[in-house]
Amino acid sequence: MSIVLKDFFAEWCGPCQVQKPIIEKIAKDFEGKITVEKINVDENVEEARKYKISAVPTIVIEKDGEVVEKFIGVVDERTLKKAINSALSQINP
Repeated sequence: MSIVLKDFFAEWCGPCQVQKPIIEKIAKDFEGKITVEKINVDENVEEARKYKISAVPTIVIEKDGEVVEKFIGVVDERTLKKAINSALSQINP
């Protein structure tokens, strides 16, 4: 079982630059427990289309390939940690 956090962003996006250090901290804090993928929507149009990304930043949390959470806009560290821990607790009760 696996948890993947997908950070859909664009280089030109101001809010994405605000989100970036939060995602980096999450990646460090959950290293070895989850996978963090940074997906540039300008370079990965098909991936963005697959997830119906209409605005950036958008963060998708998947458990075993199924979307369990989707956040649009800047998300604070506490909210992301809560969502990740919730997904992890379903794997390791």
